Amino acid sequence: MKDAAPVAPAPIRLEDYQPFGYEIDSVALHFTLHPTATRVRAKIAFRPNPETEDRTFFLHGEGLRLIGAKVDNVEVQPIVSETGLTCSVPDAPFLWEAEVEIDPQANTALEGLYMSNGMYCTQCEAEGFRKITFYPDRPDVMAPFEVTIDSDLPVLLSNGNPVGHGKWQDPHRKPAYLFALVAGDLVAHSDSFTTASGAEVDLNIWVRPGDEDKCAYAMDALKRSMRWDEEVYGREYDLEVFNIVAVDDFNMGAMENKGLNIFNSKYVLASPETATDRDYDLIEGIIAHEYFHNWTGNRITCRDWFQLCLKEGLTVFRDQQFSADMRSAPVKRIEDVLQLRARQFREDAGPLAHNVRPDSYIEINNFYTATVYEKGAEVIRMLRILLGPALYEAGCTLYFDRHDGQACTIEDWLSCFEEVAVADLSQFKRWYTQAGTPKVTARWGVEGEDFVLDLSQEVPLTPGQPLKEPAVIPVVLALYRDGEEVLPETLSVLDGPSMRLSWPLAELGGEGEIVPSLLRGFSAPVILDAPMGVDDRLTLMRVDSDPFNRWEAGRSALRDELLEMIKGQEAVTPALLEAMEAVLRDESVDPAFRALMFALPSEDDLAQACVSANLVPDPTLIFEKRKEMQRQIAQAMAAEFERQYAENTPEGAYSPDAEQAAQRALRNTCLAYLTRVEGPARAQAQYDAATNMTDQMAALTCLLEAGETGAAEAFEAQWSGDRLVMDKWFMVQVAHAAPAEAVNVAEWLALHPLFDWKNPNRFRSLVAGLTAGNPAGFHDPSGAGYRFLADWLLKLDGLNPQTAARMSTAFETWARYDADRQALIQEELARIADTPWLSRDLGEMVARMRAD
Repeated sequence: MKDAAPVAPAPIRLEDYQPFGYEIDSVALHFTLHPTATRVRAKIAFRPNPETEDRTFFLHGEGLRLIGAKVDNVEVQPIVSETGLTCSVPDAPFLWEAEVEIDPQANTALEGLYMSNGMYCTQCEAEGFRKITFYPDRPDVMAPFEVTIDSDLPVLLSNGNPVGHGKWQDPHRKPAYLFALVAGDLVAHSDSFTTASGAEVDLNIWVRPGDEDKCAYAMDALKRSMRWDEEVYGREYDLEVFNIVAVDDFNMGAMENKGLNIFNSKYVLASPETATDRDYDLIEGIIAHEYFHNWTGNRITCRDWFQLCLKEGLTVFRDQQFSADMRSAPVKRIEDVLQLRARQFREDAGPLAHNVRPDSYIEINNFYTATVYEKGAEVIRMLRILLGPALYEAGCTLYFDRHDGQACTIEDWLSCFEEVAVADLSQFKRWYTQAGTPKVTARWGVEGEDFVLDLSQEVPLTPGQPLKEPAVIPVVLALYRDGEEVLPETLSVLDGPSMRLSWPLAELGGEGEIVPSLLRGFSAPVILDAPMGVDDRLTLMRVDSDPFNRWEAGRSALRDELLEMIKGQEAVTPALLEAMEAVLRDESVDPAFRALMFALPSEDDLAQACVSANLVPDPTLIFEKRKEMQRQIAQAMAAEFERQYAENTPEGAYSPDAEQAAQRALRNTCLAYLTRVEGPARAQAQYDAATNMTDQMAALTCLLEAGETGAAEAFEAQWSGDRLVMDKWFMVQVAHAAPAEAVNVAEWLALHPLFDWKNPNRFRSLVAGLTAGNPAGFHDPSGAGYRFLADWLLKLDGLNPQTAARMSTAFETWARYDADRQALIQEELARIADTPWLSRDLGEMVARMRAD
């Protein structure tokens, strides 16, 4: 029999931070690799930390078999527990030695050292290093590492510079979470890079044999990232070699280990035949993100995990800047905001809301969230807007110069900008310490001889934060009158509960109604409540010089129209159809932008819009009305869709560049609309003729939407041997199944011999295909979707708690829905919570989502 279930873990709190009692001068690790019995010998030079008097010597360790330990070459008998060990040590510098044995093959959690298809690899962020050897596994303990790897495998990699086969030295001090090791039968796609100062860097992307022809774009993205970071932030690379390894079994997207980035294969491998334009876009952005961490995360890391946004929010903002420079900046901004609203606004509105810098956690893996990453990036963007590009650049330079080699806090970051700008950012800091998405209310009109604009803000209550204070909100705005811009773009700062802005009418010219363009470029991550009628929205959609707000006007008009259809309106307003067709015809506008204009608000967006309008969302009704709007738009503009479909066929060989990708985006958008009224013939013809995965997947999606399930069988027959393409196959069938059949389709696919549920990519493809890709199916009133998710979370939790916990967030919006659906979701959450031996990861998430 098992022992009694463990006591629920206590939260770890920011206010309780204390530095570790010892510093480390050097770390030497020696690995003797074996699938089930790897030996790790560690030699670590400790010395007392002068910043604290606490001399408790506790080293983290989980799942380790201690073979022996020494202090200054004298054998010791530490006290070992499930979480680590304690030992008596001198109050002076000393050498710690320990040998442990671990079982990589049994490590299904994919944290620490594990195996993936015969390859040894590691994932140590956030707390995986403690599964490799006993160590103070916390980000503020930094040290240089020397690593030796004994194995018959041909490729033996670790951090830093190579000093022999299987021998590596990293001269830069780093925390243990940045340690990496890879060993396997791998081949390299190699290149080189010359830094601005003339240093030569060897570049390698290591993959399984047979994948080497899918690395060219990732390598190109890496070299462009390195050059961009030099030119924009003045940051050069600092080692002799930069290695990337593609791994199939990986919980996250990628990991920035110093000099040895480990990537989920899907964010490295690409060819025109197997990867979509979106895949190429993600590869470019994630390659850049992990490389940029070399400075914002590695050279300067976070003092504790509460400061995670210091490295992640800043690095997300940097990769967004990079992608905007590489592609269309307006399109990139729209895509970033769509993701922010879909993931982070949803998080902020529910039981999982938390600060950008959390106050406490039970399992840190549960805080690798959209709030930390995407909202954290928006906070950096606002700082740049408020201070201006020059002061932002000066503040970053001071931060790099002052804190290189340190583990820092948000206060360290902000103090650099306070110094260069001679400004007090204490109120701005509330963006880090308050959860919730602020709501900005705007009202305007004419009073006497002035046009007045009243702005107010409200930060909603969130779990654990009953009191809120005003945030600093940069409001970038312009004014339009008679279709002309009468007030050029200007910045106002809303930093109190309310403010009034006014302009003399005589200075604004014209005689017509004045329409404000607010939050241009989405200058702050807020919800805007502005009483704008359809005519005003269509005016901005036609004339606004800010591309984001032009798109936002159209998006808002479509959302409002869909809400009216949900309430009972049958036909789309003719004026909206005319405005949409004008956008479609406008050849001066980027095709990718036009494609985004025709992407209707998602079912999840509309569910939240219903809540904001005091309606209880009906997922099935939302699905039906959204399809009906697509049909009416397609019917009204069929001729123009057909013309654009024909004229946006890229010329020449496939290229993932922005120009061709934009054409394909618009062409495939036209295909989706045309299929609504023509049937599947055109989609079938495109599928049969497709020479790239973008066009093939677009056609397959249209065919599935049209009920042509035989296309999925043909796709499987063609691509069953490509693991990444088959991930798409699993997802697309569930996402585009009829809602009433979606759970049945998911259950059927779960029985497929290629459904390896232990592989995170494959698991996410199937389960997220239902929970995120088919909301009406997931929220079927029978509760079958909820039971399906709960069953799989419980099955996965025993092997991979991290992935199970992250997938559980599909339940976070339960409070939106009717009483019956709420009860069904809470029943599943209770079933999960009552399961014996639930992981700390999933247990924390479920506890936060359960009703009080």
